[in-house]
Amino acid sequence: MYFMNIQTFDYNNSDQEKFDLEHVWHPYTSLTNPLPTYEIVRAEGCCLELADGTRLVDGMSSWWACIHGYNVAKLNEAVSQQIEKMSHVMFGGIRHENATGLAKRLIDITPESLQYVFFADSGSVAVEVSLKMALQYFSGRISTKKRFLALRGGYHGDTFGAMSVTDPVGSMHSIYSDFLTQNYFISRPSCRFYDPWDPACCDELYSVLKEHHEEIAGVILEPVVQGAGGMYFYHPEFLRRVRAYCDYFNVLFIADEIATGFGRTGKMFACNWAGVEPDIMTVGKALTGGYMTLSAVLCNRKVMEGICTGKAGVLMHGPTFMGNPLATRVACASVDLLLSFDWKSSVRTIESWLKKYLLPLSTYNWVKETRVLGSIGVVELKTPVDMAALQKSFVKSGVWIRPFGRLIYLMLPYIINEEQVRLLCTAIEKVLIEKD
Repeated sequence: MYFMNIQTFDYNNSDQEKFDLEHVWHPYTSLTNPLPTYEIVRAEGCCLELADGTRLVDGMSSWWACIHGYNVAKLNEAVSQQIEKMSHVMFGGIRHENATGLAKRLIDITPESLQYVFFADSGSVAVEVSLKMALQYFSGRISTKKRFLALRGGYHGDTFGAMSVTDPVGSMHSIYSDFLTQNYFISRPSCRFYDPWDPACCDELYSVLKEHHEEIAGVILEPVVQGAGGMYFYHPEFLRRVRAYCDYFNVLFIADEIATGFGRTGKMFACNWAGVEPDIMTVGKALTGGYMTLSAVLCNRKVMEGICTGKAGVLMHGPTFMGNPLATRVACASVDLLLSFDWKSSVRTIESWLKKYLLPLSTYNWVKETRVLGSIGVVELKTPVDMAALQKSFVKSGVWIRPFGRLIYLMLPYIINEEQVRLLCTAIEKVLIEKD
């Protein structure tokens, strides 16, 4: 048998780039008309280093996961120590201290009623598990409850169940609409995060639940911040009404905290803004500090007992890499690191810098609106961006920002400093000046 030694596969950077463009699919890109890519050879602190030595201040936290930045000594140590013990063992019939320890940490920091933890591979899979939990809870009890209610403008992942509760019209998944379970959708709350509360925001929620509650197993939403669906911030009071209506109509409340969890909005979890406790919560992204893919689904006793006393008697899901020792070990270290410093103060400070440098960009003609919450900053434009052109401009300015649609946004690591925030916002201002 022939094994190619990849060390002898000699190709220069241009050959590698050509091969990548011709053969490697990147997220949401075409292979016949690919977007340019940039080779990263090292990442440390808040910076990414290109192959030519250029350092870029990262404004994305690598799709919101690297809250501690890169090459973090404590997280590196956790991975190094664990890999010498075991990288993976099956979770069926086996336990290990990393998974048990992580479950304990999650139970301690999430809403009090969430006492039961299921580990999954990714955010999308966590959403799948949350939907299955809700369906299994009602299976054998109310056989008609087979659909979900979600918000327009929401995004919950790329797998089929997750796509079925993601905005069916405005999302990137609309081409799959004929293949997906048809769920119910309502308009996202018109009351913004900083607006006075208007009870009329809940009229549609109430009317749809009143008419269809016998079919609806759960309401699923991203609390307070809709992420990839548009970086939209809405009023926390809406969550209180969702909780109340779900209780009244016997519907489960599922909070998708994959993007909003672990301090991103200024609270440990976005549900904390409203003081509500969902029946089911998904977490991911920042769970491991961006080191490895891992997610978790937590539920309350009602859901757990409903599943375990139901027709199947078990939750019918079991990923191969469930509770992976490497991933759960670094997740323990990441949670511990987060709790070891005053992250609330850090996020408040980042928020103040974003308000200082990003909010004033609303004066440019190309800008529809700017908004800030926690370590999230958004510049919403009036027309869609040319991603490749803007990406090139940002790299020239020494920053890494990945816009999409009409949005140029920042999701900042908690270790970033004011000068780095200013540099990111100045790079955004530069493209706005050029557009104007």
